[in-house]
Amino acid sequence: MQISLVIPLLNEAESLPELYRWITEVMQREGYTYEIIFLDDGSTDDSWQIISELAQKDNRVKGVKFRRNYGKSQALHAGFKMAQGDVVITMDADLQDSPEEIPALYKMITEDDYDLVSGWKKKRYDSKLKKNLPSKLFNWAARKVSGLDLHDFNCGLKAYKNQVVKDVNVYGEMHRYIPFLAKNEGYTRIGEKVVRHQARKYGETKFGSDRFIKGVLDLITLWFLTRFAKRPMHLFGALGILMFLIGGAAVVIILGVKAYKLYHNIPTHLVTDRPWFYIALAAMILGSQFFLAGFLGEMLLKNNDKIQRYKVDEMLNA
Repeated sequence: MQISLVIPLLNEAESLPELYRWITEVMQREGYTYEIIFLDDGSTDDSWQIISELAQKDNRVKGVKFRRNYGKSQALHAGFKMAQGDVVITMDADLQDSPEEIPALYKMITEDDYDLVSGWKKKRYDSKLKKNLPSKLFNWAARKVSGLDLHDFNCGLKAYKNQVVKDVNVYGEMHRYIPFLAKNEGYTRIGEKVVRHQARKYGETKFGSDRFIKGVLDLITLWFLTRFAKRPMHLFGALGILMFLIGGAAVVIILGVKAYKLYHNIPTHLVTDRPWFYIALAAMILGSQFFLAGFLGEMLLKNNDKIQRYKVDEMLNA
């Protein structure tokens, strides 16, 4: 099979029939062998009924219905597990992603040998204040942290080699950072394609402004896991040393000032009356806690046999 289309959705009953017809028209015109995997993330409208009807008349349509709304990352995770095509293409179900982009994305994977191609909605039809400006700030931060020169991390239209989606673990709200996750798994041929963005035809967007706050928090989490997940003491130990240095400097200042005043018979105060005493005390306590956190992280890492330390691509004469 050439292509697996993975489509997560929530309450998109109005757009599903049109989306299916559009996809089918493109796929049959190009002569692809394919499957369409609809992932109903807890819809409360008639989305699942429509998916069921499509699956009855077309065995290339597959569906998964979640018991409740778990989020886009969990839907993609389920779809990636099911996908059998050589190339996996994800897209949203709201008709804002155009199926006409599928052939070009497929060729970039199969002919240009990209591991992953991310769509870039260069011209958008969203509200500039609500989505465009926050999106630009979010993508700027993601570029700086990930080292990937992509303009639109959150674009739902992406294409992957099948092996990429099997290796990438999408959890929480990490669907925004699949290119970053793929890079961390060793897939470095990551490209970008300008894709057409269409105005929403039915219903309203399912994403609120809080998604950007969640996105920033997830980016910080991913940065930490990427750099320190397998060596937590490197972070917590460094912070602990910094705290001890601050505490040590505070002790030196306290003792130095005290000795100077005693030597010159200058009236002095109790050490506990000086603010530097509490700075030193707090720094020493924090330093000890950071070291303890680092040791605990190293012990958990050492004793957890399920953690995959590395992945082997090929072996010869083993």
